[in-house]
Amino acid sequence: MTVPDASTGREYKRGDAGPDRRPATRAARRLARRVALPRPVAFWLVAAVLFLLFFAAAAPSPLYGVYQSRWRFSAAALTAVFAAYAVVLLAALLVFGKVSDYLGRRRVILAGLVMAAGACGLFLAADGVGLLFAARALHGAAVGTATSALGAALIDLQPQGSRRAPVITTAAAMLGLAVGGLGTSALVQYGPAPTRLIWWLLLGADLAAAGGVLAMPETAPGQPGVLASLRPRVAVPRRARGAFAMALPCVIAVRMISGFYLSLGPSLAAQVLRSPDLLWGGLVIFLLNGIGTAAMVAASRVSGPAAMLAGCLALLPGTAVTLVAIQTASGVALLVGTALAGAGFGTAMLGAFGTISAQAAPGQRASLIAAYFIVSYTAFSMPVVAAGVAATHVGLHRTALAYCAAIAVLAAVAAGSLIFGSRSSNPPQDNR
Repeated sequence: MTVPDASTGREYKRGDAGPDRRPATRAARRLARRVALPRPVAFWLVAAVLFLLFFAAAAPSPLYGVYQSRWRFSAAALTAVFAAYAVVLLAALLVFGKVSDYLGRRRVILAGLVMAAGACGLFLAADGVGLLFAARALHGAAVGTATSALGAALIDLQPQGSRRAPVITTAAAMLGLAVGGLGTSALVQYGPAPTRLIWWLLLGADLAAAGGVLAMPETAPGQPGVLASLRPRVAVPRRARGAFAMALPCVIAVRMISGFYLSLGPSLAAQVLRSPDLLWGGLVIFLLNGIGTAAMVAASRVSGPAAMLAGCLALLPGTAVTLVAIQTASGVALLVGTALAGAGFGTAMLGAFGTISAQAAPGQRASLIAAYFIVSYTAFSMPVVAAGVAATHVGLHRTALAYCAAIAVLAAVAAGSLIFGSRSSNPPQDNR
Protein backbone atom coordinates (compact mmCIF):
# COMPACT_ATOMS: atom_id res chain seq x y z
CA MET A 1 0.00 0.00 0.00
CA THR A 2 1.31 3.42 -0.89
CA VAL A 3 0.83 6.69 0.89
CA PRO A 4 1.34 10.19 -0.59
CA ASP A 5 3.94 12.56 0.78
CA ALA A 6 2.41 15.99 1.26
CA SER A 7 5.62 17.89 0.68
CA THR A 8 6.63 16.31 -2.65
CA GLY A 9 3.49 14.69 -4.07
CA ARG A 10 5.32 11.34 -4.49
CA GLU A 11 3.99 8.04 -3.17
CA TYR A 12 5.96 5.75 -0.89
CA LYS A 13 5.23 2.24 0.31
CA ARG A 14 4.14 2.10 3.91
CA GLY A 15 7.22 1.32 5.98
CA ASP A 16 9.68 2.92 3.54
CA ALA A 17 11.95 5.66 4.88
CA GLY A 18 10.38 8.23 2.56
CA PRO A 19 12.08 11.57 1.90
CA ASP A 20 15.03 12.69 4.03
CA ARG A 21 13.64 14.90 6.78
CA ARG A 22 16.80 15.03 8.86
CA PRO A 23 17.43 18.77 8.33
CA ALA A 24 13.87 19.56 9.38
CA THR A 25 14.24 17.23 12.35
CA ARG A 26 17.46 18.92 13.41
CA ALA A 27 15.83 22.36 13.08
CA ALA A 28 12.92 21.18 15.18
CA ARG A 29 15.26 19.90 17.86
CA ARG A 30 17.19 23.18 17.88
CA LEU A 31 13.92 25.10 18.17
CA ALA A 32 12.78 22.87 21.01
CA ARG A 33 16.09 23.32 22.85
CA ARG A 34 15.92 27.09 22.52
CA VAL A 35 14.11 28.47 25.54
CA ALA A 36 12.90 31.99 24.91
CA LEU A 37 12.65 34.53 27.70
CA PRO A 38 9.14 35.20 29.04
CA ARG A 39 7.56 38.19 27.33
CA PRO A 40 7.60 40.44 30.45
CA VAL A 41 11.32 39.74 30.93
CA ALA A 42 11.98 40.34 27.23
CA PHE A 43 10.10 43.65 27.44
CA TRP A 44 12.45 44.96 30.13
CA LEU A 45 15.49 43.53 28.34
CA VAL A 46 14.57 45.53 25.23
CA ALA A 47 14.13 48.65 27.41
CA ALA A 48 17.58 48.01 28.93
CA VAL A 49 19.17 47.75 25.46
CA LEU A 50 17.55 51.06 24.47
CA PHE A 51 18.90 52.61 27.70
CA LEU A 52 22.37 51.24 26.94
CA LEU A 53 22.50 52.61 23.40
CA PHE A 54 21.49 56.10 24.53
CA PHE A 55 23.87 55.94 27.52
CA ALA A 56 26.65 55.42 24.97
CA ALA A 57 25.25 58.27 22.84
CA ALA A 58 25.80 60.70 25.74
CA ALA A 59 29.12 59.23 26.88
CA PRO A 60 31.34 61.27 24.49
CA SER A 61 29.81 64.62 25.53
CA PRO A 62 31.90 65.10 28.72
CA LEU A 63 34.95 63.86 26.79
CA TYR A 64 34.72 66.39 23.97
CA GLY A 65 36.64 68.99 25.98
CA VAL A 66 39.35 66.46 26.81
CA TYR A 67 39.68 65.39 23.18
CA GLN A 68 39.64 69.03 22.04
CA SER A 69 42.46 70.04 24.37
CA ARG A 70 44.56 67.01 23.40
CA TRP A 71 44.09 67.19 19.64
CA ARG A 72 43.52 70.94 19.21
CA PHE A 73 40.41 71.06 17.06
CA SER A 74 37.87 73.88 16.82
CA ALA A 75 34.30 74.18 18.11
CA ALA A 76 33.12 73.71 14.53
CA ALA A 77 35.03 70.41 14.32
CA LEU A 78 33.56 69.40 17.67
CA THR A 79 29.99 69.88 16.49
CA ALA A 80 30.89 68.19 13.19
CA VAL A 81 31.97 65.12 15.19
CA PHE A 82 28.66 65.29 17.04
CA ALA A 83 26.82 65.70 13.74
CA ALA A 84 28.58 62.66 12.26
CA TYR A 85 26.67 60.58 14.79
CA ALA A 86 23.33 62.16 13.95
CA VAL A 87 23.78 62.22 10.16
CA VAL A 88 24.77 58.55 9.97
CA LEU A 89 21.96 57.73 12.39
CA LEU A 90 19.51 59.41 10.01
CA ALA A 91 20.92 57.52 7.03
CA ALA A 92 20.63 54.22 8.90
CA LEU A 93 17.04 55.02 9.84
CA LEU A 94 16.20 55.81 6.24
CA VAL A 95 17.67 52.53 4.99
CA PHE A 96 17.08 50.14 7.89
CA GLY A 97 14.23 51.79 9.82
CA LYS A 98 11.59 49.44 8.35
CA VAL A 99 13.71 46.31 8.02
CA SER A 100 12.67 44.70 11.32
CA ASP A 101 9.11 44.42 9.96
CA TYR A 102 10.62 42.03 7.37
CA LEU A 103 13.64 40.37 9.06
CA GLY A 104 12.32 40.30 12.61
CA ARG A 105 13.15 42.46 15.61
CA ARG A 106 15.83 40.26 17.17
CA ARG A 107 18.22 40.19 14.19
CA VAL A 108 18.10 43.95 13.73
CA ILE A 109 18.66 44.65 17.44
CA LEU A 110 21.65 42.28 17.44
CA ALA A 111 23.14 44.06 14.43
CA GLY A 112 22.85 47.37 16.28
CA LEU A 113 24.61 45.97 19.36
CA VAL A 114 27.46 44.55 17.26
CA MET A 115 28.00 47.96 15.66
CA ALA A 116 27.85 49.67 19.07
CA ALA A 117 30.57 47.32 20.33
CA GLY A 118 32.65 48.17 17.25
CA ALA A 119 32.25 51.88 17.99
CA CYS A 120 33.62 51.31 21.50
CA GLY A 121 36.65 49.65 19.92
CA LEU A 122 37.21 52.67 17.69
CA PHE A 123 37.00 55.04 20.65
CA LEU A 124 39.60 52.92 22.42
CA ALA A 125 41.89 53.09 19.38
CA ALA A 126 41.34 56.81 18.68
CA ASP A 127 44.49 58.93 18.55
CA GLY A 128 43.08 61.86 16.59
CA VAL A 129 39.94 63.47 15.27
CA GLY A 130 39.70 61.06 12.31
CA LEU A 131 38.98 57.96 14.41
CA LEU A 132 36.73 60.09 16.60
CA PHE A 133 34.61 60.82 13.53
CA ALA A 134 34.59 57.12 12.63
CA ALA A 135 33.60 56.03 16.14
CA ARG A 136 30.73 58.50 16.36
CA ALA A 137 29.55 57.59 12.86
CA LEU A 138 29.54 53.86 13.65
CA HIS A 139 27.61 54.43 16.85
CA GLY A 140 25.13 56.53 14.89
CA ALA A 141 24.69 53.58 12.53
CA ALA A 142 24.12 51.31 15.53
CA VAL A 143 21.43 53.51 17.06
CA GLY A 144 19.81 54.22 13.70
CA THR A 145 19.65 50.54 12.84
CA ALA A 146 18.30 49.37 16.19
CA THR A 147 16.09 52.22 17.45
CA SER A 148 12.94 51.59 15.42
CA ALA A 149 13.26 47.83 15.97
CA LEU A 150 13.55 48.39 19.73
CA GLY A 151 10.57 50.75 19.78
CA ALA A 152 8.48 48.33 17.72
CA ALA A 153 9.54 45.38 19.91
CA LEU A 154 8.39 47.22 23.04
CA ILE A 155 4.98 47.80 21.46
CA ASP A 156 4.84 44.11 20.43
CA LEU A 157 5.80 42.87 23.90
CA GLN A 158 3.65 45.14 26.06
CA PRO A 159 0.53 43.59 27.63
CA GLN A 160 -2.63 43.70 25.57
CA GLY A 161 -4.32 47.07 25.89
CA SER A 162 -1.36 48.61 27.72
CA ARG A 163 -0.02 52.09 27.01
CA ARG A 164 3.34 51.27 28.61
CA ALA A 165 5.53 51.04 25.49
CA PRO A 166 5.58 54.75 24.47
CA VAL A 167 6.39 55.74 28.07
CA ILE A 168 9.19 53.19 28.39
CA THR A 169 10.61 53.97 24.95
CA THR A 170 10.95 57.66 25.73
CA ALA A 171 12.00 57.11 29.36
CA ALA A 172 14.71 54.56 28.51
CA ALA A 173 16.24 56.85 25.88
CA MET A 174 16.13 59.96 28.05
CA LEU A 175 17.33 58.21 31.20
CA GLY A 176 20.17 56.69 29.17
CA LEU A 177 21.23 60.17 28.06
CA ALA A 178 20.95 61.51 31.62
CA VAL A 179 22.95 58.75 33.30
CA GLY A 180 25.40 58.53 30.39
CA GLY A 181 26.26 62.22 30.62
CA LEU A 182 26.61 62.34 34.42
CA GLY A 183 28.22 58.91 34.84
CA THR A 184 30.82 59.49 32.14
CA SER A 185 31.72 62.93 33.46
CA ALA A 186 32.29 61.43 36.93
CA LEU A 187 34.50 58.67 35.51
CA VAL A 188 36.47 61.14 33.38
CA GLN A 189 36.97 63.60 36.26
CA TYR A 190 37.70 61.17 39.09
CA GLY A 191 38.41 57.74 37.59
CA PRO A 192 41.52 56.21 36.01
CA ALA A 193 42.20 56.25 32.24
CA PRO A 194 39.67 59.04 31.49
CA THR A 195 39.43 58.38 27.75
CA ARG A 196 39.43 54.58 27.94
CA LEU A 197 37.62 53.20 31.02
CA ILE A 198 34.11 54.14 29.90
CA TRP A 199 34.60 52.44 26.52
CA TRP A 200 35.81 49.17 28.06
CA LEU A 201 32.76 49.17 30.34
CA LEU A 202 30.37 49.87 27.46
CA LEU A 203 32.03 47.23 25.27
CA GLY A 204 31.37 44.60 27.96
CA ALA A 205 27.79 45.80 28.40
CA ASP A 206 27.11 45.60 24.64
CA LEU A 207 28.35 42.00 24.47
CA ALA A 208 26.31 40.99 27.52
CA ALA A 209 23.19 42.63 26.05
CA ALA A 210 23.71 40.76 22.77
CA GLY A 211 23.68 37.48 24.69
CA GLY A 212 20.37 38.44 26.30
CA VAL A 213 18.80 39.44 22.98
CA LEU A 214 19.63 35.99 21.56
CA ALA A 215 17.28 34.53 24.17
CA MET A 216 14.33 36.88 23.62
CA PRO A 217 11.26 35.74 21.65
CA GLU A 218 10.83 36.99 18.11
CA THR A 219 7.74 39.21 17.92
CA ALA A 220 7.80 39.90 14.17
CA PRO A 221 7.98 36.61 12.23
CA GLY A 222 9.06 38.37 9.05
CA GLN A 223 7.57 38.78 5.62
CA PRO A 224 8.81 39.01 2.02
CA GLY A 225 9.96 42.30 0.57
CA VAL A 226 13.07 43.02 2.63
CA LEU A 227 15.08 44.34 -0.34
CA ALA A 228 12.32 46.74 -1.30
CA SER A 229 12.17 47.93 2.31
CA LEU A 230 15.79 49.13 2.07
CA ARG A 231 14.82 51.83 -0.44
CA PRO A 232 15.32 55.11 1.45
CA ARG A 233 12.01 56.87 1.92
CA VAL A 234 9.97 58.38 4.74
CA ALA A 235 6.72 56.46 5.02
CA VAL A 236 3.98 57.92 7.19
CA PRO A 237 0.78 55.85 6.85
CA ARG A 238 -2.25 57.83 5.74
CA ARG A 239 -4.10 57.28 9.02
CA ALA A 240 -1.17 58.75 11.00
CA ARG A 241 -0.50 61.87 8.90
CA GLY A 242 -2.76 64.22 10.84
CA ALA A 243 -1.25 63.27 14.20
CA PHE A 244 2.25 63.45 12.72
CA ALA A 245 1.73 66.97 11.39
CA MET A 246 0.23 68.12 14.70
CA ALA A 247 3.26 66.86 16.65
CA LEU A 248 5.91 68.20 14.25
CA PRO A 249 6.55 71.73 15.70
CA CYS A 250 6.74 70.32 19.21
CA VAL A 251 9.24 67.62 18.19
CA ILE A 252 11.49 70.16 16.48
CA ALA A 253 11.56 72.48 19.51
CA VAL A 254 12.38 69.85 22.11
CA ARG A 255 14.93 67.99 20.02
CA MET A 256 16.80 71.21 19.28
CA ILE A 257 17.38 71.80 22.98
CA SER A 258 18.48 68.20 23.50
CA GLY A 259 21.07 68.43 20.72
CA PHE A 260 22.39 71.72 22.08
CA TYR A 261 22.96 70.36 25.59
CA LEU A 262 24.60 67.15 24.39
CA SER A 263 27.04 68.93 22.07
CA LEU A 264 27.78 72.33 23.60
CA GLY A 265 26.20 71.98 27.07
CA PRO A 266 29.43 70.98 28.90
CA SER A 267 31.36 73.87 27.29
CA LEU A 268 28.56 76.29 28.19
CA ALA A 269 28.48 75.03 31.80
CA ALA A 270 32.25 75.48 32.12
CA GLN A 271 31.96 79.05 30.80
CA VAL A 272 28.98 80.10 32.95
CA LEU A 273 30.12 78.34 36.14
CA ARG A 274 33.78 79.27 35.62
CA SER A 275 34.88 75.83 36.77
CA PRO A 276 37.19 73.27 35.13
CA ASP A 277 35.40 70.39 36.89
CA LEU A 278 33.89 68.20 34.17
CA LEU A 279 31.13 67.03 36.49
CA TRP A 280 29.24 70.29 35.88
CA GLY A 281 28.94 69.48 32.19
CA GLY A 282 27.53 66.06 33.03
CA LEU A 283 25.18 67.63 35.55
CA VAL A 284 23.44 69.90 33.02
CA ILE A 285 22.94 66.91 30.69
CA PHE A 286 21.58 64.93 33.65
CA LEU A 287 19.22 67.72 34.71
CA LEU A 288 17.74 68.13 31.24
CA ASN A 289 17.20 64.43 30.65
CA GLY A 290 16.74 63.18 34.24
CA ILE A 291 14.07 65.73 35.15
CA GLY A 292 12.62 65.19 31.71
CA THR A 293 12.27 61.48 32.50
CA ALA A 294 10.59 62.18 35.85
CA ALA A 295 8.19 64.69 34.26
CA MET A 296 7.37 62.21 31.52
CA VAL A 297 6.51 59.47 34.01
CA ALA A 298 4.36 61.93 35.97
CA ALA A 299 2.47 62.81 32.77
CA SER A 300 2.15 59.22 31.54
CA ARG A 301 -1.64 59.20 31.98
CA VAL A 302 -2.17 62.51 30.21
CA SER A 303 -3.37 62.46 26.62
CA GLY A 304 -0.75 63.01 23.92
CA PRO A 305 -1.87 66.48 22.73
CA ALA A 306 -2.29 67.71 26.33
CA ALA A 307 1.20 66.48 27.24
CA MET A 308 2.70 68.22 24.20
CA LEU A 309 1.00 71.49 25.13
CA ALA A 310 2.10 71.27 28.78
CA GLY A 311 5.64 70.50 27.68
CA CYS A 312 5.85 73.46 25.31
CA LEU A 313 4.46 75.79 27.98
CA ALA A 314 7.10 74.54 30.47
CA LEU A 315 9.85 74.92 27.86
CA LEU A 316 9.13 78.65 27.51
CA PRO A 317 10.13 79.71 31.07
CA GLY A 318 12.96 77.18 31.02
CA THR A 319 14.60 78.78 28.00
CA ALA A 320 13.88 82.27 29.36
CA VAL A 321 15.70 81.52 32.63
CA THR A 322 18.55 79.90 30.69
CA LEU A 323 18.86 83.06 28.59
CA VAL A 324 19.17 85.12 31.78
CA ALA A 325 21.76 82.67 33.12
CA ILE A 326 23.92 82.95 30.00
CA GLN A 327 23.67 86.74 29.92
CA THR A 328 24.47 87.19 33.65
CA ALA A 329 26.84 84.20 34.02
CA SER A 330 24.71 82.88 36.88
CA GLY A 331 25.36 79.21 37.65
CA VAL A 332 22.24 78.87 39.80
CA ALA A 333 20.04 80.31 37.05
CA LEU A 334 21.60 77.94 34.52
CA LEU A 335 20.76 74.91 36.65
CA VAL A 336 17.23 76.16 37.35
CA GLY A 337 16.58 76.98 33.70
CA THR A 338 17.92 73.60 32.60
CA ALA A 339 15.67 71.83 35.09
CA LEU A 340 12.58 73.74 33.90
CA ALA A 341 13.48 73.07 30.27
CA GLY A 342 13.96 69.40 31.14
CA ALA A 343 10.43 69.18 32.55
CA GLY A 344 9.07 70.59 29.30
CA PHE A 345 11.36 68.43 27.19
CA GLY A 346 10.25 65.14 28.78
CA THR A 347 6.55 65.92 28.85
CA ALA A 348 6.47 67.13 25.26
CA MET A 349 8.52 64.17 23.99
CA LEU A 350 6.14 61.72 25.65
CA GLY A 351 3.13 63.47 24.16
CA ALA A 352 4.59 63.55 20.67
CA PHE A 353 5.74 59.93 20.61
CA GLY A 354 2.53 58.66 22.21
CA THR A 355 0.34 60.58 19.78
CA ILE A 356 2.22 59.29 16.74
CA SER A 357 2.85 55.67 17.80
CA ALA A 358 -0.83 55.16 18.68
CA GLN A 359 -1.64 55.47 14.97
CA ALA A 360 0.59 52.58 13.88
CA ALA A 361 -0.90 49.33 12.57
CA PRO A 362 1.14 46.21 13.53
CA GLY A 363 2.75 45.81 10.12
CA GLN A 364 3.71 49.49 9.91
CA ARG A 365 5.10 50.11 13.40
CA ALA A 366 8.79 50.14 12.54
CA SER A 367 8.13 52.30 9.47
CA LEU A 368 6.17 54.96 11.36
CA ILE A 369 8.60 55.01 14.28
CA ALA A 370 11.47 55.39 11.81
CA ALA A 371 9.75 58.43 10.25
CA TYR A 372 9.31 59.95 13.71
CA PHE A 373 12.98 59.46 14.57
CA ILE A 374 14.12 60.83 11.20
CA VAL A 375 12.34 64.13 11.87
CA SER A 376 13.50 64.05 15.47
CA TYR A 377 17.18 63.58 14.67
CA THR A 378 17.16 66.11 11.88
CA ALA A 379 16.03 68.72 14.42
CA PHE A 380 18.51 67.26 16.91
CA SER A 381 21.60 67.59 14.71
CA MET A 382 21.36 70.17 11.93
CA PRO A 383 20.86 73.28 14.14
CA VAL A 384 23.79 72.16 16.31
CA VAL A 385 26.12 72.11 13.30
CA ALA A 386 25.09 75.70 12.54
CA ALA A 387 25.68 76.57 16.20
CA GLY A 388 29.17 75.09 16.09
CA VAL A 389 30.08 77.18 13.04
CA ALA A 390 28.59 80.27 14.68
CA ALA A 391 30.48 79.64 17.93
CA THR A 392 33.75 79.60 15.98
CA HIS A 393 33.02 83.05 14.51
CA VAL A 394 31.04 84.94 17.19
CA GLY A 395 31.78 82.93 20.34
CA LEU A 396 29.84 80.47 22.46
CA HIS A 397 28.14 83.17 24.53
CA ARG A 398 26.35 84.88 21.63
CA THR A 399 25.62 81.58 19.92
CA ALA A 400 23.97 80.16 23.04
CA LEU A 401 21.83 83.29 23.45
CA ALA A 402 20.58 83.10 19.86
CA TYR A 403 20.00 79.36 20.06
CA CYS A 404 17.91 79.58 23.25
CA ALA A 405 15.88 82.46 21.79
CA ALA A 406 15.13 80.37 18.71
CA ILE A 407 13.95 77.47 20.89
CA ALA A 408 11.66 79.80 22.86
CA VAL A 409 10.09 81.06 19.62
CA LEU A 410 9.59 77.51 18.34
CA ALA A 411 8.03 76.39 21.64
CA ALA A 412 5.60 79.33 21.49
CA VAL A 413 4.67 78.47 17.88
CA ALA A 414 4.15 74.81 18.82
CA ALA A 415 1.95 75.74 21.79
CA GLY A 416 -0.10 78.11 19.66
CA SER A 417 -0.62 75.51 16.93
CA LEU A 418 -1.76 72.95 19.51
CA ILE A 419 -4.20 75.38 21.16
CA PHE A 420 -5.74 76.70 17.95
CA GLY A 421 -5.57 73.32 16.24
CA SER A 422 -7.60 71.67 18.99
CA ARG A 423 -10.18 74.47 18.86
CA SER A 424 -10.60 74.19 15.11
CA SER A 425 -10.91 70.38 15.26
CA ASN A 426 -13.54 70.57 18.02
CA PRO A 427 -16.05 73.26 17.05
CA PRO A 428 -18.54 74.31 19.71
CA GLN A 429 -21.77 72.34 19.70
CA ASP A 430 -25.20 73.91 19.46
CA ASN A 431 -26.85 73.16 22.84
CA ARG A 432 -30.14 74.87 22.13
